[in-house]
Amino acid sequence: MSGFRFSFNLLGLESHAALIETCRQGERYGYDTVFAADHLGMPAPFPSLVAAAAATERLRVGTLVLNAGFWNPALLAREVATTDVLTDGRLELGLGAGHMKWEFDEAGIPWEPFGARADRLEATIDELARLFAADGFEQQAALREAMGLPALAPVQRRGFDGSGPPLLIGGTGDRILRVAAKRADIVGIAGTYQVKGQPPGTFRLATAAETDERVRYARECAGERADEVEWQALVQIVLETKDRRAAAEEVSARFGRTLSADEILETPFVLIGTVDEMAERILRYRERYGLTYYTVHGAYMEAFAPVIERVRAAEAGT
Repeated sequence: MSGFRFSFNLLGLESHAALIETCRQGERYGYDTVFAADHLGMPAPFPSLVAAAAATERLRVGTLVLNAGFWNPALLAREVATTDVLTDGRLELGLGAGHMKWEFDEAGIPWEPFGARADRLEATIDELARLFAADGFEQQAALREAMGLPALAPVQRRGFDGSGPPLLIGGTGDRILRVAAKRADIVGIAGTYQVKGQPPGTFRLATAAETDERVRYARECAGERADEVEWQALVQIVLETKDRRAAAEEVSARFGRTLSADEILETPFVLIGTVDEMAERILRYRERYGLTYYTVHGAYMEAFAPVIERVRAAEAGT
């Protein structure tokens, strides 16, 4: 199993100076990657990632995850290639099918059934791979040659069949996990489920048993490449406390008792306890699920930092 990587989500944008300080602080804490989401009301992902990379020395940047329904593949290829160049090849491209109906409604984009959104995700991956492999548009070749201009292409040749940046796909259902297992360099095991009978985007946390089953399914779909894939999880809550039970009861109540306190304590998508307890659980979850790439929301970046240090010390045997 591979070593650990840790990342945090950028969910807000107060100012340019604040963004720079947040990213530099994350780098000092030992994080490996900063991610930007793709939701209305949140910062536009690609400008944020370029600024984050410019402010730091080694921090990788990524999207967690782009809503494929929001993007024309040809225009997205331009954004990805430009960002990969401007970040010196530090981009990780996360793609998803989209799950917030209100965002489609607000943007004036038709809300399609899940199958159609999954089809769009696969078609987007195929088109990006084609465009990256071609190093730009054939129609531009003569003009580029005449003007001595280089083709706009990603720096990295790791994902998209060796033609673009690493590809991350995350999900819960069979269809998306099959796509992820076959095409992605990083497979995100989603920690939330749509609550039945509630509006799209109303979620509950995944249980440990559900995670066992989803990981098993994804690994079966990945076949021989399962051990080459990096397995990622987005931790929804990080709470440092000496009273795990009381904290779990509070989290259970926050999620409408859709999971019991015992289930909250077992799910890999919530970390509760002392620094040592949280670090021990991350090490245990690697053995149980193969998870080695952890993302926390930006609000927990500071609280989670000592856990990163403890996990890495344990890995080094110190």
